[in-house]
Amino acid sequence: MPNRVAVLSDIHGVLPALEAVLAEPDVGAADRIVLTGDIAAGPQPTQVLDLLTGLGDRVSWISGNADRELLEYRRGQRDTIPDPIAPWAAAQLREDHLHLLASLPRSLSLSVHGLGEVLFCHATPRDDEEVVLVDSRPARWRDVFAGLDPDIRTVVCGHTHMPFVRLAHGRLVINPGSIGMPYGRPGAHWALLGPGVELRTTHYDTEAAVTRLGQGSSYPGIAEWADYFLHARATDTDAHAVFAARVGRGPARDTHP
Repeated sequence: MPNRVAVLSDIHGVLPALEAVLAEPDVGAADRIVLTGDIAAGPQPTQVLDLLTGLGDRVSWISGNADRELLEYRRGQRDTIPDPIAPWAAAQLREDHLHLLASLPRSLSLSVHGLGEVLFCHATPRDDEEVVLVDSRPARWRDVFAGLDPDIRTVVCGHTHMPFVRLAHGRLVINPGSIGMPYGRPGAHWALLGPGVELRTTHYDTEAAVTRLGQGSSYPGIAEWADYFLHARATDTDAHAVFAARVGRGPARDTHP
């Protein structure tokens, strides 16, 4: 049973943000690093995957919807991906990267000191695209948890890129936020588990990172992409409005935050 687990979610192929988090002393000292999906769909997909695979068995991987979409696109199982950068990112991946993504589970269960049995997933335990928010109604959480083992009292998810901790039907729910595409405020967001829960933000030189991405990624729209996402131009209110609309709670103002 690990005493400390660092949870890294929604890296989205942003190498400088990932490097900054991996340099954190508490991440270096953690017994386990768990990646809760959407790892490679971004401007530096191969560099991110190569760095993470180099960390060995200390890292536990989970697939996110964006990882699945990259794989499906490359294998001819889909013609388009909603995220504009994703088809480009898919084209960069080597065969070993595709094999890795194909091998990833949709969830994993791990006993963590102080928290007991913890389920890690990308969006929800039953679906890699389902949206749940910090203020989702109790009935929504009841449906999301349907069929879940009663011994699991903590659920860690990602997908919405907005960090929160809340109690829902007696279970603690944790979203660490996003490493590479934060909404609401800049920085690389992650979580440290055991024996309690800590939401962390790693601040790094975003201007230098924007420049580095511009020089190190061949994505045609990299300058605009890096400026928008690394500076968190989408506010938490913007993102919340879009996600709420997707679950029928208001009009959508855009196709994505």
